[in-house]
Amino acid sequence: MTRKMAVIAPLAIVAMIAFIIVGGEVVALLWNWLLPPLFGFPQITFWQALGLLVLARILFGRLGGHSNRPYFRRRLHADERERLREGMRGYCGGAPAGQSQEQSS
Repeated sequence: MTRKMAVIAPLAIVAMIAFIIVGGEVVALLWNWLLPPLFGFPQITFWQALGLLVLARILFGRLGGHSNRPYFRRRLHADERERLREGMRGYCGGAPAGQSQEQSS
């Protein structure tokens, strides 16, 4: 197993570096091909394109692939749902369930 990892680890590092280089170059080429003629934006460098990729990752999270976080997909049970509603009503200043705005004042 260790011999296999000794071969796979350097290949994985090289593949990640190649992916970063290709991704940055693709973003730079697409930006410089489309945005300056269409909208008058300035052309960007390779490093600015990498910065855009990092910014997109920060703002939008995972780009592609599946999430390994199952709690995003699970459904709330009735008691959890009711607790969430009550908490949001208190936080948002809404009236408790069964009362109108006039009754709560």
